[in-house]
Amino acid sequence: MGFSAEWLSLREPADRAARDEALARQAAMAAGPNPLVVDLGCGTGATWRALAPYFPSEARWRFIDNDPALLAEAGRVAGGNADLVEADLGQMNTVPLDGASLVTASALLDLMPEAWVANLAGRLNVPFYATLNYDGRMSWDPEHQDDAAVTAAFNLHQVGDKGIGPALGPHSVTRTMALFEAAGFTVLRADSAWVLGPDMAPLQRELTDGIAQAAAEAGARDTAASWGGHRHARADRTQCRIGHIDILALPSGNLQESTHVLR
Repeated sequence: MGFSAEWLSLREPADRAARDEALARQAAMAAGPNPLVVDLGCGTGATWRALAPYFPSEARWRFIDNDPALLAEAGRVAGGNADLVEADLGQMNTVPLDGASLVTASALLDLMPEAWVANLAGRLNVPFYATLNYDGRMSWDPEHQDDAAVTAAFNLHQVGDKGIGPALGPHSVTRTMALFEAAGFTVLRADSAWVLGPDMAPLQRELTDGIAQAAAEAGARDTAASWGGHRHARADRTQCRIGHIDILALPSGNLQESTHVLR
């Protein structure tokens, strides 16, 4: 399970535009005055680039990823403000969360199994801010007769095993909220849908190519192939909306304390 630096760079402007700013500010406030932010699956540091303006300049980060090349790039852009940890997120019990005052993740939860999220909720007694979680909704303007069928096949593919167990896919938001609420957190949510116009045609093409491939693997081969060709050819004349949700899970107690602990 992993993503190329090229894909992460291509999607970052859409991610930045989609993030809910009010929830981001609330996450930064919840981290307290001397934050240590642990970013799970940091990639090239997109979460740092999006959130750093909300934190004091002395805020510390711990970037965690299983790809050393992505980690190196994240460390380069963050300078001396981040520690780099190469770790397998699938082995959650070994991921270092000690000292964290905020744990973050972007476009990650829909790839993870429910047991992984339950483990995380059980370990944390600090705020958890997870953004850009795919929620199963997709639409295009103009429409195509196979949009619904391809979306259904893609969503089926998304709950397959990504290497560590069946993924939550489009159910990641509802299940994560329920698991963190059961662990005593108050969970807030905000819409963070991608809205991609013709000006983002390169991203649309990469996105719909990937959707078509996944839908084909889920059994809609002929439909997905014709749909994917149609969407690729018309990306510069199309607007699409891909549903995402940001969530912020807040533990009980004083969220402004500078020292936080793990359960």
